[in-house]
Order: sequence, then C-alpha cells, then structure tokens
Amino acid sequence: MSDGTPADLFFDAAIGLLQRVRDEEAEAIAAAGTLLADTVAAGGRLFAFGAGHSSLAAQDVVYRAGGLALMNLLAAPGLVGVDVMPATLGSRLERVDGLATAVLDTSPLRAGDALVIISLSGRNALPVEMAVSARDRGAKVIGVTSVAYAAETTSRHASGTYLKDHCDIVLDSKIAVGDAELTLDTIPAPFAPASTVVTSALLQAVLATTAATLADRGTEPPLLRSGNVDGGHEWNARVFEEYRDRIFYQH
Repeated sequence: MSDGTPADLFFDAAIGLLQRVRDEEAEAIAAAGTLLADTVAAGGRLFAFGAGHSSLAAQDVVYRAGGLALMNLLAAPGLVGVDVMPATLGSRLERVDGLATAVLDTSPLRAGDALVIISLSGRNALPVEMAVSARDRGAKVIGVTSVAYAAETTSRHASGTYLKDHCDIVLDSKIAVGDAELTLDTIPAPFAPASTVVTSALLQAVLATTAATLADRGTEPPLLRSGNVDGGHEWNARVFEEYRDRIFYQH
C-alpha cells in the first residue's frame, strides 16, 4: 500500500472503481435504465433481489426518497442482510438448490416484470437459479455482479454457470475477487470492501436513466419524495394510490 492514510487510500480506490463503471459500463447502464422504463410503460412491475450484503444495494432502491416507487424488494427470511442468526447461516442458504424457485413461487413476479439480481460473485446456486427461474417465467433479468469471479472461481451451481450467464443485461461492478481494496504489511488479510458503494451507485445510475427516459417519452416517472420535506407524504400518497397494483411493500 502506497503513501497516504488508509482512509485516503480507500476513497481513492472507491473513486477509481466508480470512474471505471461510469466509463466502461455506460452502455449497459443505459440499456438497463431503458429496459426498466420499457417495463414501467408496459404495465410491468419492478423487483430487486440480493442475498447477504448484496441485499444492501437492493434495499437502497426500495421505498426510497428520490427513487422509483415501483421498485419492490424480493425477499425471503435468512437472505436479507445479516438478520438471520447465526449470520453464517445466510451464506449456507445461498448454496441451497431449489430455494430461489421457492422464493419466486411465492412472490408476485410474473411475465412482463423486471428483476434486478445483485450478487457480487454470481457463483452461488441462489442467484443463478433465481435468474434462470425468473426468465422461465417471462421476466427480464438485470444482473449486477463482478464478472471477474467467473474467471477466477468455480461455480457452485450444478450447471457450472454464473449469474452473468442468465441475464438480459449484465452490469459489471469491477470489484476484485475477495472484495477488499487495501493491504498492509501489519495486517494478515486484505481489508476495506467497496462493493456496496459501487453497486449502489450503479443501481442509482440505472434508475436515474429510467426516470429520465420515462420523462423524455412524456410520462411522469413515479418518484417518491422525502417524508421530511413539506408536502412529501401527500405527494407519496398520490403516487401510491395511482400505482397501488404495482407496489407490494404497502400490503
């Protein structure tokens, strides 16, 4: 690790990754934003799914001030963050065959919807099966993953494939295998993960594209406003009522 405080070096690493995804993923971001706009315009519903820490980026785009009201969290017990005890059980659940299909079987997802699947490694059975099953149901799939894992790790799905192999659009987060940006001679393991920062930024860039695309087509994007801004709750109540059949986190 070169000169500079650990904090400075982490910020440098995160900024470098953000610059890479801005420049190298611009076409995929535009395509993903357009796909979501097309889905909204056609009456479809939007869902986001992530397991473990990948769920943080999914939660960041659901019921969010300044975000699209139609984005719903696809969740299952033990798969959202580290709410399950022991936390290590969550990692085991990501490797269970059949779990993703069970989640989709009990979800409102249907043909014509769009599902964003976030998985840093994309190697576990859960995200691969989730993508395959969602597409079998006629949904479009956007995968947010680090493509590097497919070259440097072994798939844990029976097919030997990765999330990236079963998506309509792939957004590559560029995160190095292991998700730790810094090293020090005095610390035996790499540290300081940046995947949450980069993945959240990628998704917000996609949704910004979606909102602008809808507006360019003459459709007011169904955005939420902060409840801490005067009139925010009234604004949101109008959006909730207009799109109540496509917003599932209210019920």
